[in-house]
Amino acid sequence: MDWKSRKIASIVESALAEDKATSDVTTALAIDPDLRASAAILVRQDCIICGLGVICAVFDAFAAMQTRSGHKSSGRYEVISHSEMFDGVRVRKGQTVAVIRHSAAAIFSCERVILNLMQRMSGIATLTNEFVQLTQGTRAKILDTRKTVPGLRLLDKYAVTCGGGANHRLDLQDGIMLKTSHVVIAGGITKAVQKVANARKPGQKIEIEVRSLQDAEDAVAAGADALLLVGLSPKQTVEVVEAMRAKAPKVVLEVAEHISLENAHEYAETGVDFLSVGALTRSSVAVDLSMRITADVY
Repeated sequence: MDWKSRKIASIVESALAEDKATSDVTTALAIDPDLRASAAILVRQDCIICGLGVICAVFDAFAAMQTRSGHKSSGRYEVISHSEMFDGVRVRKGQTVAVIRHSAAAIFSCERVILNLMQRMSGIATLTNEFVQLTQGTRAKILDTRKTVPGLRLLDKYAVTCGGGANHRLDLQDGIMLKTSHVVIAGGITKAVQKVANARKPGQKIEIEVRSLQDAEDAVAAGADALLLVGLSPKQTVEVVEAMRAKAPKVVLEVAEHISLENAHEYAETGVDFLSVGALTRSSVAVDLSMRITADVY
């Protein structure tokens, strides 16, 4: 992740603007602007930590916003963490993941944005890793979806990779995906696949939702490169996988819809290549993090 990219700056600046961080009335009235402080970020539960780069990204964006609004700069800062502490590492309840030294006012004004982003990202990474552990010993890999918070997709999908998952489509331009509704409107599987195949750019793969073995056979015959198996039980999925491995071994097989921690292993054992899990970014629970701030002279 390029934490200094314009895309990241835009995300964190939006979050800071939403919180009116440069107009923090409480901090302005209560805290000496020249006071320096230390802040420790602690985890309150076992988790996969994610989003450490957010800390510097937020402070850099905050400084830029201060400059543009004519406020006095908060000055230098440093973020300290152990060499073995990085995104994707499993941490235990009570651990300190980073220590910040900065203007006390800047820390107070940026605290909530830093924690909100890190808590969400760590929650996604932790849930993703739970799914990944359930697929151990199978060929199935865990994929995310586009079911992300608007504006936070870049961070959401990065968090999935930190949990051991992989990214599917980043956006609607990133790959061809024929959903059932596309197929119906286009006039059926064969027509939909052939129409796309005749117009796609070189190298673009065609993935299509299928809901039965017959659908799968029709899609492959029409030229589909990947099948998204939807609404099938594990037993039905096995039937499709066995048939496709025999007839079209190069076709990628992905199963989706209602994949949960309770059934992920069973679906992984069917022999599919991927499990597409919307819950990773749609239903993850934010990890509990806190920031302990103390006055510091250095």
